[in-house]
Amino acid sequence: MSHSFISQLLHCVFSTKERRPMITPELPPRLFQYIGGNARENKIKLLAAGGVDDHVHLLISMPSTINISKAMQLIKGGSSKWIHETFPGHRLFEWQEGYGAFSIGISDMDRTVKYINDQAEHHGKMDFKTEFLIFLKKHGIEYDERYIFD
Repeated sequence: MSHSFISQLLHCVFSTKERRPMITPELPPRLFQYIGGNARENKIKLLAAGGVDDHVHLLISMPSTINISKAMQLIKGGSSKWIHETFPGHRLFEWQEGYGAFSIGISDMDRTVKYINDQAEHHGKMDFKTEFLIFLKKHGIEYDERYIFD
């Protein structure tokens, strides 16, 4: 084959530092627009974005030329800097250091987009910690709960 063809879909989840409720109502529309543009500049496709006041969910399609660590650095670092420059009242805004990145198949794309779009409703029933532990268990990721939410 003369070209490489890949499908690499990732459901990424990350929170604000100490899960502080820093994502105020005016932030998400512009934040997700910024993240989408930043992603495009780096050949990443933002397929869905959603969240609540203390964390976000992104569905991204990754190119073969970048690894997830670099993608998260670009998305989180770029968006944090943009928030500081654009919203003076958010100078203390920070993302938590870590993140979750969970691969999904193309057959799960519609369900994942719906899940991301329904975050406000979803978190009326379940907190972030419970949600994240469910993701880790579902994907068979070993963890020590003492060190997940530092």
